[in-house]
Amino acid sequence: MSKLTYRNSQGQLVDMSTVAATKVKNEFGSVLEQAMHGGAVAITRHDLPKAVLLSYEEFVALVKDRAPQLNDLANEFDALLADMQTAKARQGMAKAFEAPASQLGRAAVTAARKARASSAKSSRRTSRSSRTT
Repeated sequence: MSKLTYRNSQGQLVDMSTVAATKVKNEFGSVLEQAMHGGAVAITRHDLPKAVLLSYEEFVALVKDRAPQLNDLANEFDALLADMQTAKARQGMAKAFEAPASQLGRAAVTAARKARASSAKSSRRTSRSSRTT
């Protein structure tokens, strides 16, 4: 049995045993015990991982870890949406849609120049710091 490495629900890098699909078919009970005690077992076909058998505790921990992240993103989206609904934001969008093309073009060129200058400064800082280390 070879080993694969994966990051478990606690964030630790751990080895995961691999078992051929044929062995799983013939000896499911022992493979299940292995997954229950080891957290996870990779099931292979022709030496390539095709599935993973997880202990229930590992599954619950992995699923639980994802839920807060999704809620955090939803809260962030709601806050951004609320910011876009203010009177000031509405006025800014109205001005942008009423602006002539020449004014929009100048604003775009100015923003691009600022972005390019900012990018050049950060790349110079990065190259300087890499030389000093």
